[in-house]
Amino acid sequence: MALSDTDLSEIEQLLTGEDASVPVFAELRRRFPALSWTQCDASDVTEAPFRTYSRFDVHLLDTADHCAHITSDPQRATGVILAKRGA
Repeated sequence: MALSDTDLSEIEQLLTGEDASVPVFAELRRRFPALSWTQCDASDVTEAPFRTYSRFDVHLLDTADHCAHITSDPQRATGVILAKRGA
């Protein structure tokens, strides 16, 4: 599943929202069920993030060629790593 500009905007809105009561990870999985979602600490990922927000780094995952790797191309994204940044 490629990520469109609309998808990226929707993800950004969720990640930058002020409502801390919204379980962001669960909501992203619900809205984008075709993507593989992984959650971790930002210190667990050494590659540069695709996007950075105040609470999260977003890394795009490409698993299309039998070898998972981080990509910066939304058209190649088959998953997203949501890396929580320290307070």
